[in-house]
Amino acid sequence: MLYAILCYDCEDVVSAWSKEKEASVMDALGVVQDKLAKAGRLGPVARLLPTTAATTVRKSGQPLVIDGPFAETKEQLLGFFIVECADLEEAVETAKELARANQSEGAYELRPLGLFRPGPGLP
Repeated sequence: MLYAILCYDCEDVVSAWSKEKEASVMDALGVVQDKLAKAGRLGPVARLLPTTAATTVRKSGQPLVIDGPFAETKEQLLGFFIVECADLEEAVETAKELARANQSEGAYELRPLGLFRPGPGLP
């Protein structure tokens, strides 16, 4: 089963990190990503641009296009991992490993995926 591990954190805090802090966190996450890639479990990983670059299409009658993120929250969706996991328990353990690599106050949300159009290299 593929799981999306969605990375939430406070965008203002993360964007204020020093170059050294950014590099340290990315290096630590890279170790986890390399492990998952070597095991053949890592799918696409993406870091989203800031919410100031977001556009939302709301569905109610005629679709409405608005600037900005879809929800007002303290933490914003900053990116995601697509990871092959045997079950939810393995997905939770993987998210915990990512959390240990990036010890900020955010969260990792896990969602099973159903692929409509699998990309190359994914089941």
